[in-house]
Amino acid sequence: MKTIGHLINGTAHTGSGRSQDVYNPSTGAVDKQVLLASKATVEEAIAAAQAAFPAWRNTPVQKRARIMFRFKELLEQNAEEICRLIGEEHGKISHDAMGELSRGIENVEYACGAPELLKGEHSKNVGPAIDSWSEFQPLGVVAGITPFNFPAMVPLWMYPMAIVCGNTFVLKPSERDPSSTLFIAELLLEAGLPAGVMNVVNGDKEAVDTLLQDKRVQAVSFVGSTPIAEYIYSQASANGKRCQALGGAKNHAIVMPDADMDNAVSALTGAAFGSSGERCMALSVAVAVGDAAADALVSKMQAQMQSLKVGAFSDSSNDFGPVITKAHQEKVVGFINSAQEQGAEIVVDGRRPTVSGYENGFFVGGTLIDRVTPEMTCYQQEIFGPVLLVVRVDSMQQAMDLIDDHEYGNGTCIFTRDGEAARYFSDNILVGMVGINVPLPVPVAYHSFGGWKRSLFGDLHAYGPDAVRFYTKRKTITQRWPSAGVREGAQFAFPS
Repeated sequence: MKTIGHLINGTAHTGSGRSQDVYNPSTGAVDKQVLLASKATVEEAIAAAQAAFPAWRNTPVQKRARIMFRFKELLEQNAEEICRLIGEEHGKISHDAMGELSRGIENVEYACGAPELLKGEHSKNVGPAIDSWSEFQPLGVVAGITPFNFPAMVPLWMYPMAIVCGNTFVLKPSERDPSSTLFIAELLLEAGLPAGVMNVVNGDKEAVDTLLQDKRVQAVSFVGSTPIAEYIYSQASANGKRCQALGGAKNHAIVMPDADMDNAVSALTGAAFGSSGERCMALSVAVAVGDAAADALVSKMQAQMQSLKVGAFSDSSNDFGPVITKAHQEKVVGFINSAQEQGAEIVVDGRRPTVSGYENGFFVGGTLIDRVTPEMTCYQQEIFGPVLLVVRVDSMQQAMDLIDDHEYGNGTCIFTRDGEAARYFSDNILVGMVGINVPLPVPVAYHSFGGWKRSLFGDLHAYGPDAVRFYTKRKTITQRWPSAGVREGAQFAFPS
């Protein structure tokens, strides 16, 4: 059985020590083992990054960017293999895996513009013969801790920009589906990145805590669930590190009575069930304004969902695949059970579907639950599965109040033909990413990604312009060269 190790100082590291099973969620079988890094192994990776930092920091930014250009080409050339690895360990269907990789490549493209992004600012003659300028200098060794649901895309949100800004990086990916992440990091070395600039350690809490506590690590970026995000942020901050920690979500879509219902249903179907609902931008709650809109929505959703295909990643005709683990499958089914027990109506029941030839896979079919209320467990918590809840309200304001009252504020959208309503919604809703007739308002790479409330801990969002600020520190220099032979007296007033 293959064992997946680490990438430290440009060399693959395998050997003895603690390990964990890696499942193929389509079959339910253990296909690989992944090594879990000890504290000493993580410290070795940090030391390699620290040793590589001085030379990399002083490498001209244009040369750093050229490596990113080559890296982008290698990602495109190896896309099929990357998507296969994602499918084997995550279960994501090939077209979905390709979409994930494409969004990751967009962030590499943005990093290629580093010479422009890192220029700084210059002002001549801010005072008599005095010039002033600012520079964006790298932090040093930085770390990323990434989730299972996007093993290619989310790491590419982090390290391309961190590295091109002059930092060195230690990545701790999810131990549930590590192969594609490790393979992509090896492509970065193939693109010409010096050894030690990029390091990957697979592991669990021991590896995470080492990164959070080691004083050599200057910043930590995290994407995952809110309880862990809170822990990451508090521990990183307590140890003097810069931190951004993206947490959970409960994304609502308001469906207005005047919405194009057919388009809304198609959009909701993809946004709720794509990636088996295992994404922080999944639309998991449809808030229908008025019973007529709710009845139409539920009826059309029920009809649309009859053609949904859940199955193995190897069949590209499937719409979505399994969830990541047996335990998570049981957790999602438990939320559906609780909704039924608490009085909601299960319109389309996806509990434990039979997938021919893959009877032991971790599958949950598309599920539609109507007449959900805010007191129900399924509404209050993030399900992270292919489940769409329908909540009925009487007005748009009630719908907005429902969204604003929820602890999460990651993404939301509204389906309407009314421009005034759309403008009011986007101006006033307390959510970080907003769509108008767009179900998944994930910002493009040259904007930045991040929610509000308990969906984000830290001041800066992920990737895009905020990433430049997160992975650098500003230094401002003020300079004057006095004329020869001129002596000036002491000045005791603050100069102006």
